[in-house]
Amino acid sequence: MCRKASGSQSSAFALLEPNAFSWSSGEDQLTYYKSSDDMGAYFCSKCCSTLAGDYTGDICWVTLGCVDGDPEIIVEKHIFMGSKASWETNPDDVIQYKEFPDEDA
Repeated sequence: MCRKASGSQSSAFALLEPNAFSWSSGEDQLTYYKSSDDMGAYFCSKCCSTLAGDYTGDICWVTLGCVDGDPEIIVEKHIFMGSKASWETNPDDVIQYKEFPDEDA
């Protein structure tokens, strides 16, 4: 799903606490795609960039490729490695999960 949404081998995003995000402007230029009963993604209606996603109605992640400047984060884990592209390579120093990890991970 990440490859389809991003058009790339993967998608770098930051997880957010529920209700910790709000749009400061441009909300009228968003397109929403509901990918399952509980999840969906927001896209720019002008350039089609994936911007954020929600779970049960709360925005819970933001794609880092759309952030201006340095988001000052460190990659902590690679998820959904069970469905990665066969040609993708990953650094060995980052924890990898076949699916989405448990909340304690």
